[in-house]
Amino acid sequence: MNNTAISSPSALSHIWLLARFELTKRFSSRSGIIALIAFIMVWSIILIFPVKEAASIIMQPSFKEFMAAVFGPTTLDQLFNWKVAEFAVFWVAALYLFPLFSIFISADQFSSDKQRGTLRFISLRVSRNSLFLGRFIGQVLIQSLLIVLTLIVAIALIMSRDSSLLFPAINTALIIFASVLIVVLPYIAMMALLSIIANSARQASIFAVILWIIVSLVITLINVQLPGFDVVSYLLPGSQLSDMVNTQGLAAFAFTPIPLLQTVAILIIGRIVMQRSAL
Repeated sequence: MNNTAISSPSALSHIWLLARFELTKRFSSRSGIIALIAFIMVWSIILIFPVKEAASIIMQPSFKEFMAAVFGPTTLDQLFNWKVAEFAVFWVAALYLFPLFSIFISADQFSSDKQRGTLRFISLRVSRNSLFLGRFIGQVLIQSLLIVLTLIVAIALIMSRDSSLLFPAINTALIIFASVLIVVLPYIAMMALLSIIANSARQASIFAVILWIIVSLVITLINVQLPGFDVVSYLLPGSQLSDMVNTQGLAAFAFTPIPLLQTVAILIIGRIVMQRSAL
């Protein structure tokens, strides 16, 4: 009883310390700063050009009529109902780009330390469970910060067009933040798992691409052979993204169980691999 009471806070403090260290390491190292600069440049281009320009276009009734004629009246109808037009375009870009960024940004959770031998040193002082969860949570904090930064810039862009949209923009930004963060969770968990197996961040990214192709092909074959068994498509992270595009506001949270369940499943597999791996 006493041992449990003493060890639990220690494990939680280890996880938090590892998560904070992962966050500070990302933004203090040379590679982390380069990645951050590249991220800012890419999103600056997206926000200044596609988001700003497309937002003014989708507000036009003629464009709404054109999209309804091409894709059908209900395919993208929710995108035109956003209170803040810029966030409608931001939403589509964020759903697909943040998972992609998370794969590359979180690819080196364990591989480099394993190659240098420092992972074995760290595992002598903290449990492997604490190490695995601490690194994962650290990457979640990094992604959270990046999402917040882009949303702040987007709000500033919106305010330059119409200052009366401040409160709707903040409210929408909070919903987008929570939704996008939940979407990227299984990607971060997947890279935590692959970085244990891989010998480098590049190899972990290659493994992710190969795994993605293989799982997609298997799911396609299963859907062809068993058309009524389409639930298997939810094994692949991001399978719900095409459905989430045409949502707005709190309606996006209807899809949150899918990435959350995927994240839990991948973390369980990752924990097992971590326990059995030679560090």
